[in-house]
This record gives sequence, C-alpha cells and structure tokens, in this order.
Amino acid sequence: MEFSQHDEDDNYSLTKFESMLKTNNVLFFDSSEFENIIQFYFENGRIALAKKAVKLGLEQHPSSITLRLFQVEIYILEDKLPQAEKLLDALHVLEPSNEEIYIQKASVLSKRDEHQKAIDTLKIALKLIDSEEDEADLHALIGMEYLFMDQFENAKSHFIKCLELDMEDYSALYNIIYCFEFLDLHEEAIDFLNRYLDKNPYCEVAWHQLGRQYFTLKDFKKALAAFEFAIISDDTFVGAYLEKGKVLEKMKMYNEAIENYNMTLALDEPTSFALLRIGNCYEKLHSDDLAVQYYYKTVHEDPLLDKGWIAITRFYNKKKDYHKALYYINKAINIDDDNVRYWKLYAQINHRLNFIEEAERGYKKTLDLGNYELDTWLARADVLINLGEYEASALNLIQAAEFYPETAEIEYRLAGIYFTLLENEKAQYHLKNGWLLNPEFSFILEELFPLIANHQMVLNIISNSKKTSK
Repeated sequence: MEFSQHDEDDNYSLTKFESMLKTNNVLFFDSSEFENIIQFYFENGRIALAKKAVKLGLEQHPSSITLRLFQVEIYILEDKLPQAEKLLDALHVLEPSNEEIYIQKASVLSKRDEHQKAIDTLKIALKLIDSEEDEADLHALIGMEYLFMDQFENAKSHFIKCLELDMEDYSALYNIIYCFEFLDLHEEAIDFLNRYLDKNPYCEVAWHQLGRQYFTLKDFKKALAAFEFAIISDDTFVGAYLEKGKVLEKMKMYNEAIENYNMTLALDEPTSFALLRIGNCYEKLHSDDLAVQYYYKTVHEDPLLDKGWIAITRFYNKKKDYHKALYYINKAINIDDDNVRYWKLYAQINHRLNFIEEAERGYKKTLDLGNYELDTWLARADVLINLGEYEASALNLIQAAEFYPETAEIEYRLAGIYFTLLENEKAQYHLKNGWLLNPEFSFILEELFPLIANHQMVLNIISNSKKTSK
C-alpha cells in the first residue's frame, strides 16, 4: 500500500506525540499537527489521549479556535455543559461565522433535550457551510434531532437530503428505512429503495433492506430475489445469507436454508442465531439427532441465550421426555424470569410429571405476568383442586369469570367445589348455570369430582334441567 506525504506526516506526528508522553519531554507541535492527532484519537475512541492532546495543544497554541473547539467536545463528552456553553459563547464573539461553533452549540442543546433549538441552531450552520460533505453531515445531524422528537417524516426528509449529497452514506440509508418502517410505509420504502438501486445497482445494503421490506409484506419470492442480489453484490455479506435463510425457511425449503446459514458460519465466527435456525430446520426435516446437536451448539456458543434453552426444552417436551424438558426450561427461566411463555411451559411440564405444587406455582406466575388465557385459569384451578385447596381454586375461577363470563367450564368447576365445601346453594346455582350454558361439559364433574357427580342432589338437578330444557 502506498502512503501519501500527508499520511507519513500524520504518522510521524502521532509517533512523536506518544513518545513525548512516555518520556515526559515537552516537544513542540504546530497547531495543525495537534488537530490531526486529536482527530485521530477521537475517531478511534481514545478519548483519554485526545484529552491530553487538547491540553498540551492549548498550552502551546492558546489562541487556536479549532483546538478550543476540541476542548468544547471534551466538555460535552464529560457532560460539563455549562463550561462548554461558556467557551462557545466566547468563541462566537471571535468567529460568529464559524459553523463548527453552531454545531457544538446544537450538541449542547441536544444533550439538554432541547431538540427543536438544536435543529434551529444546526440550520444556521447549514447556511454557513460551503462543501457538500459538510452539508450532508449537517442534514444527518438534523435528522437525528427529529428522530429524538419522534418526528419521523421530518427526519426522513433530512436523511434523504443527506443521501442525495453522499450516495454512499449507508447510515443515512438505514435511518431512512427506519423512518419508513416506523411509519408503517413499507410499499413506499420499496419504491424509494428501487429508485436508489436504479442509480446504485450494486449496493448490497440497499438490496438487503429491500429484501427485508418484502419479507415484512410476506412477499417471499421477491424477498429471496433481493437477498440474492445483495449476495451477488457482496458474496461475503453475512447478513444477506442470514435473511435469505429466514426466507427459505418460510418457503419450507429447509435444506437450502441450512446451506445459507452454514455460509454465515464459514464467513464469520459462529453465531447462536444461525446455529439455532439450523437446528430448527433439521427438526422440520425430522432429523432429530442433528436438530438437538445444533441446539446444544447454540447454547454452547451463547449460554445466556434463553431461546436456545427453550428450543431444547420444546424438543424434549415433544418427545415426552419431561424430566429433560424440565431441566432445560429451568435454564431458560434462570435467564429470563419474566417470560410468560416460559412459565406456562414450566407449569405444563410439571403438571405432566405430576409435580403438582410446582405446576401451581408455574400457573400462578403465568397469570401474575399477564397471561389470562382461559386454559391457564382452568389448569391452575384443577391443580388447586388436586391439592385440596378448594377456596383458592374457587377464588381463581371467580377471577377467571371476570375475563370469561358465562363459561360452562368455569361454572361446572365452581359447582363441584361448592358441593365439596357443602355450600349447596352456591353449588346448585353454578351447576344450573353450567347446564344452561353447555350440557355437554357436565363430564367435568365426573372427571374432577367423581363422588359429587353421583350425589343424589346433583343427579336431581341435572334431571330437572333436562326436563326444563325440553
């Protein structure tokens, strides 16, 4: 690789500066050297060294506006906004037409959540700049401020202006599509991307984004074509292979999906997502040994990925190996304790193993987390009945009835509970209700309360209800 004289000078300045820091010998640099050194450290995230360079630079060149602006940047990074603002005011007096002063003022205002004022300030800077590159950067900054205010149309407008000035600014392209997506304008996003691709036919990022839009609209054939063009544009584009794999899964082309996921493993470090998807594809192909092998690889790659543990749980649950399923559902819950689906599966597995108390705990947690499906209420009621906790089961069913009024499955259970508790008046009321709602569910009494079902009082009520219904 050939280096320009400018690159060699910059490298020499950096080496000289870092040597000075190690030896504590104070060496002289001109202001432009300091500017390049500081810029290099900022761009590489080495803020502590940038701070040292600013300090030493200002000691040697105290009147440099640019170095003082770097000091402003340091203040803003350290959240020292009053100091930043004070220095900016002083600099504004010296150079009222310096656009960088307005940009930094906008940064301070943005930090204070005064986004509209930041936008107004950036628009002043926009009038002062004289290069397309700087103009593009300012439109991107204005777009970000509008995003902070959830003004997606305005944000999109400025990101589009940014992209028009710099067609290879992929950050702007991503932000434009983000705005389209938030506004639920997928067709419009597709039109925009197609126009962009007319001018940049080998832009893998645009093809990738186009594929994602088609995928959202469930137009899988067009999505597949877009991802294939992304791969033609860049055959090392891992994201395109992943998305293509997802499309192929939706099209039930599992072997082809596996090929694409395997490409991502060959191109880059293995990802838990790709391994998990490969496992899922093998399971769909009924290659159970390979499926579970990849599920184990998934959790080996990322032991904190709850989706990996839940995949293994469901695999063993389907195989009716409930002891193994229970072991792995506990792994998933330890990672995500607030996942309602995990707790429901935990409850169901314990129920199947006849671990009744743990099943009840699982169903209760499921309800506490907001899963108010009827089968959850009923399952918890049945478990409480099994435990002899009739009052608790009745309370659970009464709560369920608030969500599911006039439900026969609830009424028959309440009838059986109240007969058991010798509260015959309540029991008769719920039994009659249950019969009126659906006589076919009367088997619930026989299943859950076999002694009650053959009680003469119950038989009389059912007999009378039959006559009344005729």
